[in-house]
Amino acid sequence: MTTKQYTLSWQNHCLELGEHTRIMGILNITPDSFSDGGKFFALDAALAQAEKMIAAGADIIDIGGESTRPFPEPVSIEEETRRVIPLIEYLSKKIAIPISIDTTKSVIARRAVSAGASIINDISALRLDPDMAEVAAKNDVLLILMHMKGTPSDMQVSPTYDDLLGAIKNFLNQAILRAEKSGVSKNKIIIDPGIGFGKTVQHNLFLINNLNEFQELNVPVLLGSSRKAFIRKILVQAEKTEPKPDHPLVETGTQASVAAGIMGGAHIVRVHNVANTSATVKIIDAIRNSVLT
Repeated sequence: MTTKQYTLSWQNHCLELGEHTRIMGILNITPDSFSDGGKFFALDAALAQAEKMIAAGADIIDIGGESTRPFPEPVSIEEETRRVIPLIEYLSKKIAIPISIDTTKSVIARRAVSAGASIINDISALRLDPDMAEVAAKNDVLLILMHMKGTPSDMQVSPTYDDLLGAIKNFLNQAILRAEKSGVSKNKIIIDPGIGFGKTVQHNLFLINNLNEFQELNVPVLLGSSRKAFIRKILVQAEKTEPKPDHPLVETGTQASVAAGIMGGAHIVRVHNVANTSATVKIIDAIRNSVLT
């Protein structure tokens, strides 16, 4: 199936999607992130990492101040504000690419947009804070809606589905309708099937293998498979232990999942290692777009 093409225009940004895959670089400002907890908690380290990702080819920087790993410790609005807002204020004056705020709280989203963010990445798809859609609508920003079964506190407790693809497509379609009802234009919505959020290893593999099914929702698709547990579980080593999230084998597995996702129709890939992903994207896009003349 040919990947649908979209042009997203908002504020002073424009992204062409479809022919060339876009890269969202992950910047976690948290002490307990599953993959890089604490590495970029200090402001100077976070700034350096953002600059490194931009130089490596990131099209978007996604900043989060609350871990969404399974069973996370809750973070107060005040603490989340302290973690992300100074960085967004600084980066928005230094970089031209769009900044995304990864949050489920409308208060944080509103402050982040005021500080210079122009994308809201809501892993709850408006379920945890229905005011989120209004923030997006009033500020001409993009809104990413992700599927998650339950909440981070219970999403990985024996997740089951009668119809995996049907359930997730229906969930995301309803989220799109809720956003539109609150005034968000459909041409400013992106969906994410939520790899690792209330899914087993087999669920995740099946979703990536059938990612093209989500094109019928007529909005761009984002894939976030980077360093996820399903990759680590598949790559269990001889001593029966899972490699750590930053292990080279996990990075190889991540790039394999990114390649498969692009071939399946992903418009944006959300990753930790932008440099490696840039190489993957160039090769897979070249293969996908190849024609004989």
